Amino acid sequence: MSASSTPGHSRLTKAHKLSIAGVATFSAAALAFSLVPADAAEAETVAAAPVAWTQVVDGAQANAVQQHLSVQQVVADKAAKDAAKAKAEAAAKAKAEAEAAAKKAREQKEAASRSAARTPVFANNLDGWIKEALFIMKKEGIPGSYAGIHRNIMRESSGNPMAINNWDINAQNGIPSKGLLQVILPTFKAYHVKGTKFDQYDPVANIVAACNYAADRYGSMDNVNSAY
Repeated sequence: MSASSTPGHSRLTKAHKLSIAGVATFSAAALAFSLVPADAAEAETVAAAPVAWTQVVDGAQANAVQQHLSVQQVVADKAAKDAAKAKAEAAAKAKAEAEAAAKKAREQKEAASRSAARTPVFANNLDGWIKEALFIMKKEGIPGSYAGIHRNIMRESSGNPMAINNWDINAQNGIPSKGLLQVILPTFKAYHVKGTKFDQYDPVANIVAACNYAADRYGSMDNVNSAY
C-alpha cells in the first residue's frame, strides 16, 4: 500500500495533533469547573464566615472590656483624688482649729497676766488695807481719800480691825459697832460691796462698806469728822 494519502482525506501533522490535545485538555478542565456546584463555593464562604465573625466579636468584647477598665481607672483616680483632697482639707481644718485654740489660750494667759499686773499687791497692815479699799472704791465709783479714811479709822478704832463697841446704844440694841470704822451689821449688809468679804471684821470690807454708807449720807468719808 502506498504511503500517499487517500484521496478526499487530509493528513494530520504532528503539530495538528498536539494542538487538538491541548484544546481537549482545556475543554475538560472548563467542563470540570463548570460542573462544581455553586453551593460548594457558598458553603466555603459560609464556613469561613464564622471565623471572621468570631474575630469581630472577640475584638468588640476586648474593646468593651478595655473601655470598662478605663472607666474604672478614671473612677478610682477621682476617688483617690477626692480622698486626698478631703484628707488635706481635714488636716488644714484641724491645724486651723489648733492654731485658734492656741491663740485663744495665749490671749487668755496674756489677759490674766495683764490683769495680775494691774492688780497691785497690798500689805497686810493699816496702810495696805486703806490702799486696797481705795483701789476697790475707785472701780465702784465710791468717793473718799486716804487722809479722810485714815482720820476716821484712828478716831473710831485706833486702827484695830477687831475693835467692838459693847457699851453704846447700838450694843444695847444687840447690834454693836465692829471693825476699823465701827459699822453695825444692818449698815454693813445694806452697803456691802460685792467682791469683798461678807465679814464686819474684815478690814477692807469694813472700810469699803463704811465709805459707801458715808458717800450715800454725807457725800464722802472725807466729810465725816465725828460719830456717824
